[in-house]
Amino acid sequence: MPVHRFQNPPTIHAPRGYTHVVDATTPGRTVYVSGQVGIAQDGKIATDFRAQAVQSLENLKAALAAAGAGLEHVVKITNYFVDISHIAIFREVRDRYFDTKAPPASTAVQIVKLAMPELLFEIEATAVVPDGAGQVTTLAKT
Repeated sequence: MPVHRFQNPPTIHAPRGYTHVVDATTPGRTVYVSGQVGIAQDGKIATDFRAQAVQSLENLKAALAAAGAGLEHVVKITNYFVDISHIAIFREVRDRYFDTKAPPASTAVQIVKLAMPELLFEIEATAVVPDGAGQVTTLAKT
């Protein structure tokens, strides 16, 4: 069951795979996750768009978990594409991670390049975690 209210007002066109308005209806804390890219923990960059999108979402899951949150708490994603023609592939990957009945608000932007020339995609997220949900994990640097 969603912890937020997801709305697509009838006065706005029906979206494909995202929600126009997400209302955080419960008291909670906001978690901002910086842009996640297709780089694995070992530093290897995924070789194609689909693999980078999957790795980016896996990294997003890990970042949220470190804050005691999950994908179900995400209310907004911003997606950066070097080539927007990959959006159909992104939608397929995204729909394996997010609840398609209550997806987060979403923006897709084509950009000239990302921080490294091999990168094709980046996703950042905002999550709202209801009070009492999840425990924050503190990671020590070694």
